[in-house]
Amino acid sequence: MVTAVQVGTAQDLAELGLSEPDYEVLSTLSEREAGTSTLHEQATKMGWSRSRLSRHASRMEARGLIRRDPDPADGRGCLLVLTPAGWDVLRDAAPSHVASVRRHFVDRLTSDELAALGRIAQKLSADR
Repeated sequence: MVTAVQVGTAQDLAELGLSEPDYEVLSTLSEREAGTSTLHEQATKMGWSRSRLSRHASRMEARGLIRRDPDPADGRGCLLVLTPAGWDVLRDAAPSHVASVRRHFVDRLTSDELAALGRIAQKLSADR
């Protein structure tokens, strides 16, 4: 089920010039104060290793979507910051992504099925 939904949404994001990991980084950074997070906090939030996020951040930085700033609280760490271009890309992609998730997942289920999934998700995430 997860794979089927991800394949559909990944194809839709690719039409916008984004990968799923790109969108995940942009969207989760946008939830942070001023679109800024430490690499460590961001990796933890996304369930990624720091090295995976660092490599992906380098690719996104080269495209101007994010930048790295020194972390004033940790001389060895860095902050990931959404750039104005990153905000624009996310703002443009978000409605299409929501429509894609609806088309590939939400709209295919009844209200009872969605309610059951909500209960299951709550139960599985209760320990997190």
